[in-house]
Amino acid sequence: MSRVWIKNFSDYQDETVTVRGWIDNLRSSGKIGFLQIRDGSGVVQGVVSRAEVDEASWTTLKQLAQEASVEVVGKVVEDSRAPSGYEMHVSELREVGGAEEYPISPKEHGTAFLMEHRHLWLRSSRQRAALKIRSEVAHGIRDFYSERDFVLIDSPILTPAACEGTSTLFETDYFGDSAFLSQSGQLYLEPAAAAFGKVYCFGPTFRAEKSKTRRHLMEFWMVEPEVAFMEFPELCELAEQFITYLVARVLETCQEELKRLERDCSVLEAVQAPFPRIRYHQALEILAENGKDLEVGDDFGAEEETILASAFDRPVMITHFPASAKAFYMQPDADDPDLALALDVLAPEGYGEIIGGSQRIHDLDLLSRRIDEHDLPREAFQWYLDIRQFGTFPHSGFGMGLERFVAWVAKLPHLRETIPYPRMLNKIYP
Repeated sequence: MSRVWIKNFSDYQDETVTVRGWIDNLRSSGKIGFLQIRDGSGVVQGVVSRAEVDEASWTTLKQLAQEASVEVVGKVVEDSRAPSGYEMHVSELREVGGAEEYPISPKEHGTAFLMEHRHLWLRSSRQRAALKIRSEVAHGIRDFYSERDFVLIDSPILTPAACEGTSTLFETDYFGDSAFLSQSGQLYLEPAAAAFGKVYCFGPTFRAEKSKTRRHLMEFWMVEPEVAFMEFPELCELAEQFITYLVARVLETCQEELKRLERDCSVLEAVQAPFPRIRYHQALEILAENGKDLEVGDDFGAEEETILASAFDRPVMITHFPASAKAFYMQPDADDPDLALALDVLAPEGYGEIIGGSQRIHDLDLLSRRIDEHDLPREAFQWYLDIRQFGTFPHSGFGMGLERFVAWVAKLPHLRETIPYPRMLNKIYP
């Protein structure tokens, strides 16, 4: 008989099926055994009765270890007490691959130990839930932009220049020249916006930040839309629509995973438009009221972002930052050129910035001056200036880190649980 997936058991009630998977847990008492079988789509309890299986199957049961891979034949039986609503009455049991003593047990393990065994830690129910949410968010990202007729542009990972300075770049040799792992696909999206109007990229990016905080990884995935003729107010609306779409999708499709992670979904249900919007100077006032006195131009650290976000029950948008503190390509405000038309979206509950974006400078002379002011190599950015020489146009975009978004939605304590194999400071194994 053909293999079926546990998640589809409702289609096979009272039928005999074959399941292939791993032993999540097992126990036996006298002449009956209970197996928790995991196949990637779900977990089901298999009941093995000595009277209903052959000698070979019963012998197999007695020698099974946690995480052994098995092939199980049995009848799908409805059971309201089971988490999935079904259990499996086993008639045949075969071990496919044996397992030694599994190093990750139900007892508490230190973070260092779990990270050394990340390749095995992935199998735990909590990590499966976190990565299932990540997968759903990634699908949602692609669907959001596809439904709105954006064209996917794959930006290069190896680049000759930095997007926002060189202090956090990974450098590598490129046939005798220097190349860098990409910090962002934005600069490469802007030319593509002139070809297609609405574009986005979604892939790995790299920051060589010597940081050990729970909010930072050396390698992470970022989604970046860029839209021709979109100015700042529309950019804020796009960011708001994007976040509310993804949160609603997770609430709809990942209830089981959110429950496993003990996520308070009422917090996510409050993520509705419109989001509160404050300007940078208003943010400084809120911080001062909370004992944090910053100078104009100072960036917000984790503590400041937490204070600001805690003043609201949903993500908050902070806009109009000092231009001197922002990247060279950000469009100045027409009413006050000392301010940049820049946007940060802070997540509630202390998760910090999840979106950063801006309207881009489209004036050739202004962008040329900004490159010089930031002491950037003009020859490396000539192709970027070309966009303004051949039919320049207003345009805007933002970036959202997938891992930070997932950490917030799932309320995970550290970004290392939001990506299969996290790359952190001095940590690249496995």
